[in-house]
Amino acid sequence: MMNKRINKVAVLGSGIMGSRIACHFANIGVEVLLLDIAAKEADKNGIVNKALETALKTNPSPVYTKSVVNKITTGNFEDDMKKISTYDWVIEVVVENLEIKKKVFEQVEQHRRPGSIISSNTSGIPIHMMAEGRSDDFKANFCGTHFFNPPRYLRLLEIIPTAYTQPALVDFLMHYGDKFLGKTTVLCKDTPAFIANRVGVYSIMALLHLVEKMDLSVEEVDKYTGPALGRPKSATFRTTDVVGLDTMIKVSKGLYDNCPEDKAHELFKLPEYVSKMESNNWLGDKTSQGFYKKTKTPEGKTEILALDLKTLEYKPQVKVKSATLDMTKSIDNVRERMKVFAAGRDKAAELFRASFFGLFEYVSDRIPEISNELYRIDDAMRAGFGWELGPFEVWDAVGITEAVEGMRKY
Repeated sequence: MMNKRINKVAVLGSGIMGSRIACHFANIGVEVLLLDIAAKEADKNGIVNKALETALKTNPSPVYTKSVVNKITTGNFEDDMKKISTYDWVIEVVVENLEIKKKVFEQVEQHRRPGSIISSNTSGIPIHMMAEGRSDDFKANFCGTHFFNPPRYLRLLEIIPTAYTQPALVDFLMHYGDKFLGKTTVLCKDTPAFIANRVGVYSIMALLHLVEKMDLSVEEVDKYTGPALGRPKSATFRTTDVVGLDTMIKVSKGLYDNCPEDKAHELFKLPEYVSKMESNNWLGDKTSQGFYKKTKTPEGKTEILALDLKTLEYKPQVKVKSATLDMTKSIDNVRERMKVFAAGRDKAAELFRASFFGLFEYVSDRIPEISNELYRIDDAMRAGFGWELGPFEVWDAVGITEAVEGMRKY
């Protein structure tokens, strides 16, 4: 393995991801240089300073302690890019636009020290396209390092090499992410949306289409796809509100455009109700309404309304009952619960079968396209989406033969 030490990291771009990645490196004692475009007003560091300030106010906090911030120095691309010559690792986190990223890398090439690591946090742009036109040393030391938001809390770090990336660098980053950043590092191929978002967005999009087909409400879906399934409490629609509907739309549109051969290609098209939400700017928490909306009752109490997906009106939430869910309550082992879902007779069980049998087929089709190993897909989904069991683990729990029969049926 490479004998490298990471003492100083430069983060280029101070948006939601950049500022929080900077905070997480500071958390582990690394010296960080956080840069962004120069502001046109008097203080050229106005943009980067405001972004860092905003990050530090977020809850849950991106830093372990307040003093960690002393490790971060801010600056701008115009005046401070030359400083990266003394840095061990340069991470690009600017907007998702290939031309802009290439311009940034052109600047990086002028100032970086040969042998220093360069990586991109892109979630959708092919890594090899960003390396085009760069020097051999740049290409050998360049790869994708895709953090998940929020970087301090979500365990997944996807490592995406290109054909030029030296294997020793890949080994180093897999080890460093695990040992120092506290991540589940997953080796990915340079395919659209890599592993977690490819499978995760397929899973959400398939569900969004099933909701219409099966006439399910927002409350029902979130009740059926939450902790009982070994998923986060925010389940499906609440998670989408937190992450931002626009983020999911962007990834699904990217997959629709870039994966024409994907058998599930049509599922990446937005259902009509999602398109309407997009045009209404109902994108979730960032626009104060999405699948849910927080309001005040006449008595001044806070009430969270749910969106009626047929009428697109907000209404008080309805309590959801399910015999299958009731049967899982006494079962602590999440694997055992999967058998109950697979055999149940109500809407919750029907949704489980329709979505999971589709997912099993989907992940099978992705080997060896996105990964040569099954376990990497399970690792990515557990660490990136907070699933207790990855798709292949759920398949094992349901039973190989039973699931194959189900996949044929559905």
